[in-house]
Amino acid sequence: MDIFITGLGAISTIGNNVDEIYASLLAEKTGIRKGTLDHSMKYHVGEVPLSNEGLMEHFKLKTKGSRTALLGMVAAKEAFQGHQLMDEVRTGLISGTSVGGMDITEEEYRNYLKTETFDAEKYKHHPSGTTTEQMAEELGITGFVNTISTACSSAANAIMMGARLIRSNQLDRVVVGGTDSLTHFTISGFRSLMIFDPEWCRPFDETRKGLNLGEGAGYIVLESEKSLQLTGKTPLAKLTGWSNASDAYHQTASSPEGNGAVLAMTKALSVAHLQPTDIDYINAHGTATPNNDSSESKAFINVFEGKVPPFSSTKAYTGHTLAACGGIEAVIAVLSIQNNVLFPNLNHTTPIEETGLIPVKQITRIENVRNVLSNSFGFGGNNSSLIFSKL
Repeated sequence: MDIFITGLGAISTIGNNVDEIYASLLAEKTGIRKGTLDHSMKYHVGEVPLSNEGLMEHFKLKTKGSRTALLGMVAAKEAFQGHQLMDEVRTGLISGTSVGGMDITEEEYRNYLKTETFDAEKYKHHPSGTTTEQMAEELGITGFVNTISTACSSAANAIMMGARLIRSNQLDRVVVGGTDSLTHFTISGFRSLMIFDPEWCRPFDETRKGLNLGEGAGYIVLESEKSLQLTGKTPLAKLTGWSNASDAYHQTASSPEGNGAVLAMTKALSVAHLQPTDIDYINAHGTATPNNDSSESKAFINVFEGKVPPFSSTKAYTGHTLAACGGIEAVIAVLSIQNNVLFPNLNHTTPIEETGLIPVKQITRIENVRNVLSNSFGFGGNNSSLIFSKL
């Protein structure tokens, strides 16, 4: 059964919608800069330059929620724009997040420290599932609503789950992706792991020191052929392959040899009925941490038997948006297919000595981008790979 993509939506530091993000990608324009919010002012981050009130006003949102929920509403509404809810089409929402409503919890906790009083209602925003429920309310989706929280692979796993529910005839159409916002906790947490670069991140570079965090959301709409006949939507691309694999190597680090990544990519190729030579571009996980980029590079060499296709990490544009990255990068993968363009790996100068792989370093147009592999790897070795294909 084919899984069709009929909608794209995204918001990040490089754009408030898909068109703006695509323009920034083509202009090789990073959105990573010194933060402006109180928790991010000291650091290079990929911050969406709108307050919560600004998001609600600018995008005419009706449902109040955490910043994570608001960012998710913006991207999911763009993806679902023009789609009509109807009884004949079983429609769901599956959203990935790791931060959830933590921004509201942090604000209320700081208030408690100052006043020793608190509003218990505000803590109800904290659970990850509340974020998805708030998004579902804004979209009007009342059927299947679910939340995935597997760290940085959350959005990819949400996309994967949506595809499996369509293929097993439990849903006809599903909005899938992920959303996360910047918070004190995430910034402090990654600094404590000593994988936070105070300067601009450099994915797959020998001098890389760590990641830049970002915030945002990315969603796509998946539909079955039956759904297309009822909705009349025009497909943009297909989701053809997916897999999740765990190497269970460490609480946070990937295995040095990239064993989990190898399993995920190999199985995704099998699901898509593709050979390694069929992949035209890889949107890598590429966090710019010493461990991830070395591990992922070795996995590329293993899976593609030394003939690694063009690859890059777009996190030097957006920052690492945690649970949202698989959704934003799914949108970027479809843009690559639609426009036959490969996006560059910004800030790269020196290949990793151990592997010698050189990513795409400038906007590159090729005759035909048929299949794009997109990787999202989370803490605990939760490795997910998706394959997007031309119609």
